[in-house]
Amino acid sequence: MAEKDRKGRKPNYFQSLYRETLGELRKVSWPTWPEARRLTGLVLLVMVIMGAILGAIDFAAQQGVRLLLGI
Repeated sequence: MAEKDRKGRKPNYFQSLYRETLGELRKVSWPTWPEARRLTGLVLLVMVIMGAILGAIDFAAQQGVRLLLGI
């Protein structure tokens, strides 16, 4: 009788979430190691460039405020 109840029940929320997540991860097209290294290098390069640009804008804004305030 208890076995029959288990079969008729809905799966636990976390169990179904886990199963669905695994199913979706199996569909993902993962990059190869060379692609992952190349893309990681590209992300790091863009971060350095954007950091330099934002640093220059911050420095220019700081100098502009100092000039306006006469400090």
